[in-house]
Amino acid sequence: MNRVVVTGGGGFIGSAIVKDLLARGDQVSVVGRSRYPELSAMGAICLQGDIGDQVFIEHAFSGADMVFHVAAKAGVWGSWPEYFHANVVGTANVIRSCRKKHVPALVYTSTPSVVFDRDDLQGVDEQTPYAKKPLCHYATSKIIAEKLVLQANSQELQTTAIRPHLVWGPGDPHLIPRLVDRGRRNMLKIIGDGRNRVDIAFIDNVVRAHLLAAENLMSSGGAAGRAFFIGQDQPIVLWDWINTLFAEIGVKPVRRRVPLFLAYLVGGLLEAVYGSFNLAGEPKMTRFVALQLAKSHWFSHASAINILGYRQETSTQEGMDRLLRSYHY
Repeated sequence: MNRVVVTGGGGFIGSAIVKDLLARGDQVSVVGRSRYPELSAMGAICLQGDIGDQVFIEHAFSGADMVFHVAAKAGVWGSWPEYFHANVVGTANVIRSCRKKHVPALVYTSTPSVVFDRDDLQGVDEQTPYAKKPLCHYATSKIIAEKLVLQANSQELQTTAIRPHLVWGPGDPHLIPRLVDRGRRNMLKIIGDGRNRVDIAFIDNVVRAHLLAAENLMSSGGAAGRAFFIGQDQPIVLWDWINTLFAEIGVKPVRRRVPLFLAYLVGGLLEAVYGSFNLAGEPKMTRFVALQLAKSHWFSHASAINILGYRQETSTQEGMDRLLRSYHY
């Protein structure tokens, strides 16, 4: 039995990792901002605190054999200090604490957004350079954090980064509910030609990739110092997939279109207005979102297959079936 710590263990990805670890008999501590009664009832030890608190993190990591660092501030809008504190300072604290407490392995949950630099990405691999001009604080902070993690790799602390894209499935509190809400309110428009293909990653496949990465670090170490794109076997045509989902749940399909240049322009203007006047909430459109909805971004999974032994265990169709059975729209 291993003693494992999962930061952000109360979130969508983190809690799914925690449940799998508990099911295989590991002793699991969850580091998060809240208490998580469901996980506690399953046997997890919940440690409540701020990932930016070095003393707290050091205490949480005492005696750990493995750390999954999943905690992050996500989203495409917010202040730089918030993103920097959670994603950069928090990650630096995790690395320092792993070293101080002699944790031998660290698996970091990253994002393909670290390489999205405004152009189409079609079948590219992990040799793709980091974005030079990221369009949101989230991507900027995750680039810095991933670099910190991979540069920290050593014989004493082996590190790796998992880059799952558009994670979805039963229990998803973000992607699918947001799409459905905007679809019901007729707020979605196809940006660009509507034929862009993107990677998506079903939650069970994402969890499997994390566990494979941890097993690799604790054995052969071939994953050490590397990042891995994770997704379904095949990318989906984004707007076709969205409309297929909507047809299943009785939401009108998205038909209205807007040119990418116009959506990008509106996104830039809204960012300027929200930033200048410190408006609450987030803009209905940003430059980053416009490009994400119009451009193709799908990736080669060859490295994950060859080094981690990753295989898609849940197909996109099976994932959709399970999602529809679990949700009540």
